[in-house]
Amino acid sequence: MSHAAAQAEPSAPITVPVPLGERAYDILVGRGLIGTAGARIAALGARAAAIVTDAHVGPLYADALAASLEAQGLRISVTVLPPGEATKSYAGLERVCDAVLEARIERGDLVVALGGGVIGDLAGFAAAVVRRGVRFVQVPTTLLSQVDSSVGGKTGINSRHGKNLVGAFHQPSLVLADTALLDTLPIREMRAGYAEVVKYGLIDDPGFFAWCEAHWREVFAGGPERDRAVAQSCRAKAAVVVRDEHENGDRALLNLGHTFGHALERITAYDSARLVHGEGVAIGLCLAFRFSASLGLCPRADAERVEAHLKAAGLPTRLGDVPGGCGTVDALLDAMAQDKKVKGGALTFILARGIGQSFIAPGIEAESVRAFLRDETNTSRP
Repeated sequence: MSHAAAQAEPSAPITVPVPLGERAYDILVGRGLIGTAGARIAALGARAAAIVTDAHVGPLYADALAASLEAQGLRISVTVLPPGEATKSYAGLERVCDAVLEARIERGDLVVALGGGVIGDLAGFAAAVVRRGVRFVQVPTTLLSQVDSSVGGKTGINSRHGKNLVGAFHQPSLVLADTALLDTLPIREMRAGYAEVVKYGLIDDPGFFAWCEAHWREVFAGGPERDRAVAQSCRAKAAVVVRDEHENGDRALLNLGHTFGHALERITAYDSARLVHGEGVAIGLCLAFRFSASLGLCPRADAERVEAHLKAAGLPTRLGDVPGGCGTVDALLDAMAQDKKVKGGALTFILARGIGQSFIAPGIEAESVRAFLRDETNTSRP
């Protein structure tokens, strides 16, 4: 990313409301929003803001964001953390909580998460627990965080038992998704975020999936198609969150592809050199559709269409695409057994009757998953 991206010609932002009563907030999507962040964040009424960022994003945007906030009279602190999934840990949480307390952030003040999903999840969790809850703002800087992790109030850290198993629901007060920040995002990160965009079409919007098939190159290139893809993804997620804020029902649909994807991340020990979250989701989406087809639920042609589109966008689609392999079938099943969606020892999957026809399938027997994974392992080639 570059300063040039941050100074991109502003566009009128698209506003996506998240109507959660007293916890309602807006997601703003558009180019150049960093430049207006100070006024928008100051309007929330805080007197101080603790910016939390990482060593990749901080040198590019933290000074500009801090200056924008200081110009509105806010007292500012900046905490810079190491980049990468390993920062989403108990040690990382302790460091952020201490920094927020040291900055004398009170309940009426704000924590501002400036970064990708790791920073958003970690800073959001710190905001949820410091002083038993202070407000926070998401300024997501990757496609993945703009369309997924910054929306909906899920915050948390990883433990040795699995990903995101320690956390809290804590809604932000505002989300500023500046799509200009994606202009020079590494292509691998862009692709990884795009897997989550595609997911929204696969859940319940076949028209959006078809739009993605037609316009994905423009989404990558930037311009109005990117803004539309981000806004539509946020709209889709917000609608589910409003129906089911604490994931007791419909919200589980957002985990399409994630039961497999999270297991792959655990197998690869969250080593981003081998696999990043969006790549795990891409393989997981393909596995979910192929598993659905193997159970006779979904036309094989739909599973093939999903794989063809993700492959065209440069994403992995098979177990054999994971560098260094993904372990044994038993290891994968064991990783899935740690998933938050396990109930009574039986696995809950999000399966599909077709593109845009996903549903929650509780009580899937481990043996049918084992047989499917055995087939996938035997047929999957790097």
